[in-house]
Amino acid sequence: MIPDYRAVIDRYYPAGTRLRDIFMAHSKSVARLAAEIAERNMLPLDPQEVEAAAMLHDIGIFATHAPSIACNGSEPYIRHGIIGAELLRSLGVDERYARVAERHTGSGLTAAEIEQQGLPLPRHDFMPETLLERLICYADKFYSKSGDMKRKRADRVRASLAAKSDEAARRFDLLADEFGTVEP
Repeated sequence: MIPDYRAVIDRYYPAGTRLRDIFMAHSKSVARLAAEIAERNMLPLDPQEVEAAAMLHDIGIFATHAPSIACNGSEPYIRHGIIGAELLRSLGVDERYARVAERHTGSGLTAAEIEQQGLPLPRHDFMPETLLERLICYADKFYSKSGDMKRKRADRVRASLAAKSDEAARRFDLLADEFGTVEP
């Protein structure tokens, strides 16, 4: 069942706040790009599911500490995916949307990367597996929640991921091969 993502967003992102404005701008950009990619590649995904997944993928950011994007919670930002997944599960939202939230960070994260980088996450893989998970993960990489929030060039996205790990960059390349190039 496709969730009423608007009701979920309204519950955690009050109207008229800077955080909601940032959250909505980012999520809508990711939703538009994911829809473009899905249509261009004739992906067997329901457009409403793609929209809901894109709109909910970052639902957990409000609980994190990232003042530059108006997040005044106490958790490290890297945890926003698992926070969002737990939140969606607690609300009874279909598991496929919780998995998108949980697995979209970076180009996915392996247990080994979590261990090597000392990330404050459970030591298991958070890799996008389903078509919907991979699509939202890929589309998300092209938009930041800070700065001008315009679509980034693929080479810039790749360089940012490569700075974290060669594996993250390689996984981005695989997503680009699967979904095609994205132009700013």
